[in-house]
Amino acid sequence: MMSVEKLRGAGSQPGFFRELVESSQDAILMKTLDGEITFWNAAAQRLYGYTSKEAIGHHVGMLMPPDLKDEEACLLEQIARGERIEHYETRRTTSGGRVLDIDVTLWPIRTHDGSITAVCSLMRDITERKTAEAELTELHAQQRQISLALNLMGNARQIPGAQAASRYLPSTQGQGVGGDWFDLIDLGAGRVGVFVGDVMGRGLNAAVVMGQLRSAARALALAGLPPCEVMQTLDAFTRDLPEPFVTCVYLEADPAQGEMTVCSAGHLPVLLIEPDARVRELPVPTGIPLGVGGVPHQQVRLPLRAGTILTLYTDGLVETSSSDIDLRLKLVTSMLEDAVASAGGLESAADRVLHTLLPDTNTYADDVTLLLVSFPTAPLATADTGLECEAVSIPAGRRFLRAKLQEWGLTAQADTALLLASELLTNAFRHARGPLNLRVWHSVRELGVEITDHSTPRPRARLAESTEEDGRGLCLVEALADAWGTRPTTSGKTVWFTMLIAAAGQGAGRSALTPAPG
Repeated sequence: MMSVEKLRGAGSQPGFFRELVESSQDAILMKTLDGEITFWNAAAQRLYGYTSKEAIGHHVGMLMPPDLKDEEACLLEQIARGERIEHYETRRTTSGGRVLDIDVTLWPIRTHDGSITAVCSLMRDITERKTAEAELTELHAQQRQISLALNLMGNARQIPGAQAASRYLPSTQGQGVGGDWFDLIDLGAGRVGVFVGDVMGRGLNAAVVMGQLRSAARALALAGLPPCEVMQTLDAFTRDLPEPFVTCVYLEADPAQGEMTVCSAGHLPVLLIEPDARVRELPVPTGIPLGVGGVPHQQVRLPLRAGTILTLYTDGLVETSSSDIDLRLKLVTSMLEDAVASAGGLESAADRVLHTLLPDTNTYADDVTLLLVSFPTAPLATADTGLECEAVSIPAGRRFLRAKLQEWGLTAQADTALLLASELLTNAFRHARGPLNLRVWHSVRELGVEITDHSTPRPRARLAESTEEDGRGLCLVEALADAWGTRPTTSGKTVWFTMLIAAAGQGAGRSALTPAPG
């Protein structure tokens, strides 16, 4: 075996280094500061297709694609200043005209007195790597586009009884779009459903799961299920999905009653902004995320004042690797107080929060969702009366309703409202248990009538046979009301209908029919 001393001696010979460079798997060439090639190893010949005789003595520009003709002069200027250029990615052309992606490292060659006389270039073909990277980038772009399409996010849909401002920023890092979603739902009878959720993970799977959950959540809310039952059903639904870990909060607001019901599945706290701009967290049990199972979700009923603003968001807004989440939540609180106090509106408040917490608007490590929902006004009037589950309660209910409509100046809606209320009271008398409660309310936009009983089976519209004497009441409600539905209560159910006041007042509403006397 050759000793270290002999190896060093061999290494001091010019022929040794020439053999070493010649046998390198990387293409190596040397050139003057004018760009004339003076050395060309075997790997350079394999890479570019030129023999050493064809290359040596020619200008290195022979390897340049037409659009990079000026690049070599810039590189030689840097080398002449004594700079070393590491892993510079560019393109070069072979003898057959094929353009390769190349990784180049260049360094100056100095004489004994330190002056720079030449340049050495080490080159590697990275065409396959760049192609793979481009394909991967295209794949990510396609997945991102699909995820965004599945996400269906954007500005919050404005619905009656609420004002909203929303912001959704899809992740620009890693696997891209994640599983954030929000939804505003018109539940009818002046009630509003608000969802914000976050599927763990990012990419196509998370977006698909999000789309499924968003659709399921909307359907369950529209079916009238209370928030805790919505969460329990979504929890069972989530366990069979490929991303079985989801945080979510569902809030059902009833401005007419001045209350809201909230249920959380492991989600971040909802912030409530009082009409005087004070901000506090809603006292809602955090619960466990969807997909975990085993622990029932709890809902709480809380007061809802006119002028209240609710702030819902996902962890992308407040969680970072370099800051404490509690400090970030305090910052959100401070921003909201200042923004609301300045009376700039919901859109201005949303912008202010985003610009403060996320000053870098180009990159997001996680999806960012922010939703502000305001309930600016309560109903102009509301009234209710208790009734026994007896036949005499039907005309009594009509008299109560007629008196209130006359008191409120809504006589244009009286005929239709009295007919539909009679049908619902009759159904309650025949098929439900008492006592009953008749509630009527109106806003600038609509009139609402609600009948609450103590029976859980819900009525459903059906086509009655020609020989039947009943079965047509709900068909009338379906035909004449602008909206109707049912929802469960703690001890029974509520059946409701609404009529648009503006349309009826202009003679453009549903047909008015004469009710039975009473």
